[in-house]
Amino acid sequence: MSAVLSAATVSAVGLTCKAFLNSGLCSIQVNGLKNLRKALESKRNHGIVTVCNHISTLDDPVVWGVLPAHYYLNSRTTRWALGASDIIFTNPHGQTLETFRGKGIYQEAVDTAIQKLNQGHWVHLYGEGKVNQPNTYLRDEDGRAHLPRFKWGVQNSGRIIMEADTPPTVIPMWLTGFDKLMPEGRTFPYKYLPRLGVKLSVTFGEPVPSEVLQSALAVRPVDGDPTAIAEHDHLRGWVRDTAEYVEKDTDISKGKYPEPVYVSLVRQKVTSILHDHVEALGRSVSGPSLDDMPPP
Repeated sequence: MSAVLSAATVSAVGLTCKAFLNSGLCSIQVNGLKNLRKALESKRNHGIVTVCNHISTLDDPVVWGVLPAHYYLNSRTTRWALGASDIIFTNPHGQTLETFRGKGIYQEAVDTAIQKLNQGHWVHLYGEGKVNQPNTYLRDEDGRAHLPRFKWGVQNSGRIIMEADTPPTVIPMWLTGFDKLMPEGRTFPYKYLPRLGVKLSVTFGEPVPSEVLQSALAVRPVDGDPTAIAEHDHLRGWVRDTAEYVEKDTDISKGKYPEPVYVSLVRQKVTSILHDHVEALGRSVSGPSLDDMPPP
């Protein structure tokens, strides 16, 4: 019964979003969907992680209206998402895992997300942990915008990816225009109505090479954030099984700092790798401002 309710809920939401995207009230440009479809339709049965910029509360679920309708009927081809309990209504039948701000990365929802990856399912993450609209991005001296740093909280993509039994397929994504659908600051009742004629885009990048993720195992203290908190745990998942990737003459192998610190640094490095791939995709799509529509 639970599977039927889940399929019904996901299908209803997905078809509603698909109808909106195809209604003519907005325009949608989709690039690289084949990258996600190839991963979802693979016979390898490995977990899949998509990581995306977060520019609107409408990002999820509206963005999934770009998927083929038959995907909504299969829990493996429908994303599992982590949702903050104080922001959104979470419903297990909608494949949303309820999380709690301030309770760190060791929560039941994160454990469940790792379990879903081990079962070959798809988990979607917003590394920033909250909505950050492009006009708030920090800019360097050359005027280039920078995607905010990915958080160490419950949306910690580092732990979720590290502790899966096998390296998941990790696909960066980039969204544009969703922040303009229902911009903040409008008065009632307009703040509840989408703006007409907004141009949206969804881009799926190439999967992050597994060797790039594995390179995080060779992290040195200089690569890490000195403010990183040492977690009292040990290597788990595929990271544990490939730990020999670390060079024998590193400070880690010589025992110059304890394993809990190493685990924390590896987790941070994985998170940084994901951030850099999402930002690089954003630059290829939206240019230096990270806010332009891709060329048609």
